[in-house]
Amino acid sequence: MFDIVIVGGGIVGLATGLKIKQVKPSLKVVILEKEDKIAFHQTGHNSGVIHSGLYYKPGSLKAQNCITGYHELLEFCDKHDIAYDICGKIVVATHTEQLGVMENLYKRGVENGLVGIKKLTKDELKEYEPYVNGIAGLHIPQTGIIDFTRVANKIADVFLELDGIIVTSSQVTEINVSEKTVNIITSAKMYESKIMLNCAGLYADKVAEMTGIETGVRIIPFRGEYFKVRKEKEHLVKNLIYPVPNPDFPFLGVHFTRMINGGIEAGPNAVLAFKREGYSKWELNLKELYEILAWPGFRKVAASHWKTGFGEMYRSFSKKAFTAALQQLLPDILADDLEPGSAGVRAQACDKEGGLIDDFLISETTNVINILNAPSPAATSALSIGQTLAQKTLERI
Repeated sequence: MFDIVIVGGGIVGLATGLKIKQVKPSLKVVILEKEDKIAFHQTGHNSGVIHSGLYYKPGSLKAQNCITGYHELLEFCDKHDIAYDICGKIVVATHTEQLGVMENLYKRGVENGLVGIKKLTKDELKEYEPYVNGIAGLHIPQTGIIDFTRVANKIADVFLELDGIIVTSSQVTEINVSEKTVNIITSAKMYESKIMLNCAGLYADKVAEMTGIETGVRIIPFRGEYFKVRKEKEHLVKNLIYPVPNPDFPFLGVHFTRMINGGIEAGPNAVLAFKREGYSKWELNLKELYEILAWPGFRKVAASHWKTGFGEMYRSFSKKAFTAALQQLLPDILADDLEPGSAGVRAQACDKEGGLIDDFLISETTNVINILNAPSPAATSALSIGQTLAQKTLERI
C-alpha cells in the first residue's frame, strides 16, 4: 500500500516523485519503471539541449514550465555539480520567406522574457558561426547543453535519499480504479495506491486507457535520426545552429548540436516509427503500427503533411538527401563528413481531428493524473512539470 504510485521512470516521473517527497517526506511514494534501468527512453535518447523557451506560445504550459524549469534545472545542477554549458545558439533564415516566421520567433522570445535575444544580419551570423549560410538570424544566449541522463540519475539519487522507492523491470499490465484506491498490477507485483500519476511517455495513452478513460488522443512515435560530424570537421560548428522551423509542423528541422561530452551531432529528421520504441528504421511492431494507421487523426495528419512526411522518410534512407538538408545551413559539410549517430523517438500526441498537440497535456480524474503529451522541452521543464504534478497530487492527498 502506497500513498502515491508514479508510472514511468523517465526524467518527468522522477522529478515528480522528488517534488512530492520534498514537500511531504512522510508520504510513501514508489516509481515503477518497466525497463531494467531508469531514464532509458526519451530521457536517455535526448539530444541534450537546454531549451530557452523561444518557440512556445506565451502563456502556454510549455512556455511557463520551460522557463521556470530552465532556472530550476541550472540551480539543481549547480547544487549537485552536474556539468552544463550555456553556450547560446543561432536560428538561421536561409530564404526570404522565412523572415516573417523568424520575426514572430523574436517576438515570442521577448514575450517569454528572454533577455539578450538579438537579431543578426548576414555578416553578424558569421561572427557566431563563421561557416554558416544565411541571410539573417537570431542569437539566443540562454540555450545550453547538458547530459539529461546524468540529471535524471541524480534526481533519482535525491528521491531515494528521501526514502522514495524505485522499482525497475516492473511493467504495468492492468489498472483497477475504485472510488478511493487505484490497484496497479505489474509483471511482478500488485501495488495499491491512493493516487496514481501516469508519466509513461511513449505509452502514456495506453496506461491512461487502462484506468478506464477515453483520452481523445493517440501517441504517435516519431523517430529522429542523427549523424555525427567527423572529428576533422567539428571546427565547422562552434555551438548550436538551428534553421527557422516550419510553423505548421511541431519539429525544429535538422540542425547542428555541440554535445556536452564532446562531438557534434547533425539532425534529426522526423519520421514515423513503426513501433513505439523503434530506434531503428528496421524495427517493426505490426500491432502498434496498425493502431497508428487506424487512428483517424493520424490519417488526417498524413493527408495534410504527406509531402513533408515523404521528404523526411526519403532523408532517412538517403544520406545524400540528409546531407543536402544540412548544407542549407553549412554548405561546407559533405556526406563523407557524417558518420552514423544516435536516434530518439518523440512521443507526440495526436487528437482525432488530426491536430498534433502543441502543448503539454494533462488529464485528471479523482485519483489518477495523466500527462498525455510531454515532448520537447519536457527534459528542460522536468522539475517545473514535476512541481505542477506534485501540487495536483498533494491537493488530492
